[in-house]
Amino acid sequence: MKLSSYEDLRSRLLSRSISCEEVVRLYLDRIDHHQSDNIYISVFHEQAVERAKALDRKLMEGGKPGKLFGMPMAIKDNIAIKGAGLTCASKILENYESVYDATAVLRLEAEDAVFLGKTNMDEFAMGSSNENSAFGNVPNPYDKTRVPGGSSGGSAAAVANGLAMVALGSDTGGSVRQPAGFCNIVGLKPTYGRISRYGLVAFASSFDQIGVLALNCDDAALVLEVMAGKDEHDATSSLHAVPSYSSDMAAVSVEGLRIGVPSEFFHESLNPDVARLVKGKLHELRDKGAELVDITLPESDYAIAAYYILVTAEASSNLARFDGARYGYRTDAAEDLAAMYVNSRTEGFGREVKRRIMLGTYVLSAGYYDTYYKKAQQVRRVFQDRYREALQKVDVIAGPTSPFPPFGIGDKTGDPLEMYLADVFTVPASIVGMPAVSVPVGFDSLNLPVGMHLICNFFEEGKLLGIARHMQAS
Repeated sequence: MKLSSYEDLRSRLLSRSISCEEVVRLYLDRIDHHQSDNIYISVFHEQAVERAKALDRKLMEGGKPGKLFGMPMAIKDNIAIKGAGLTCASKILENYESVYDATAVLRLEAEDAVFLGKTNMDEFAMGSSNENSAFGNVPNPYDKTRVPGGSSGGSAAAVANGLAMVALGSDTGGSVRQPAGFCNIVGLKPTYGRISRYGLVAFASSFDQIGVLALNCDDAALVLEVMAGKDEHDATSSLHAVPSYSSDMAAVSVEGLRIGVPSEFFHESLNPDVARLVKGKLHELRDKGAELVDITLPESDYAIAAYYILVTAEASSNLARFDGARYGYRTDAAEDLAAMYVNSRTEGFGREVKRRIMLGTYVLSAGYYDTYYKKAQQVRRVFQDRYREALQKVDVIAGPTSPFPPFGIGDKTGDPLEMYLADVFTVPASIVGMPAVSVPVGFDSLNLPVGMHLICNFFEEGKLLGIARHMQAS
């Protein structure tokens, strides 16, 4: 059975030409077949089947099907599901089970979604390649010698391999959009505060957002609409009204669309195939009536530096709670309390997490706070001003999702700075908190996927997805 969209699946489920149980068992069989790819950390075999049976009974008894009735979904393993593992792909939480549900999970369940399992990721969402997981890396669906991107690489690979129809990820600086670009699917990061972070394990609290990975924009819009909205458990969640994203998408026309193309996003070091494919898609839209507007974002070179100062500072604070005293991994090699703290964290955290904790602690320390952290916050405000100004002139800002196609496993692990540059185009939207999406635009000369990155103004997710849908369809 080949399903291209949830609309297709829903019509079959509601006509009873196929049951939820049959669909779920099909996906679980696929997951088992791909077990060697390490995409899922845990699979809900029994729970998913029981959930599907309950939904079938509901339909037979005349119950009203939810908006996501029978949708098979995967969840990144830093989002809480009560009673299920919540490892964040880290040894320090290897045997931890969540004691509550994330708000996003509750809202999806209320609309009859089915969760298949928890997907692999970079440890505590820190990485751009899914090579930092304590449970091993995930291969790219199009070339198993290459990475799927990160940190939501498991969720992206699950959707691309047909092991889930839609998956949730988390996006701090590009962790939904970059793997979406590497895996030839749609990856959406909504406006900061659009989706509650309650139940999302914190990396950098002023950046983190739950995002959606899907095969198409329509499915992403539907899932977003279910999750979005104010939550009393998250003070940073927005009161902004949740529209019908499908209606907003339908109202978007290519004719007269103003697409901002920053010169800084097409520098000489950009991979030639990426530049060719992205520019080619922009030219296609121009031929259909869109206007390409040259814009400049002169502070772009400071994005990576400012981002990594800010997020590592927040990470050093957020991860202080993992000390072996209350929950999670505790070392056996400790003679006193201080040694227990030190050894538990030393043995429990991976290299990249330790690197970011150390950097964050440094930039927050006395004598360096003003030099680094305060300056980075000032740069963040400059970015917000520049992007607001640009989006007064254009409808959307467009560029590549990544400066290069999926790279080889192990190619960049020896040089953290080179790895960080994988997010150079996605980081700005995270700094300013605006919605952004990666949409597939084709394949390079090695048949590797390339994505285009789009940014719209605050709370314009419907418009953003409408533009992305035109790009995906053209």
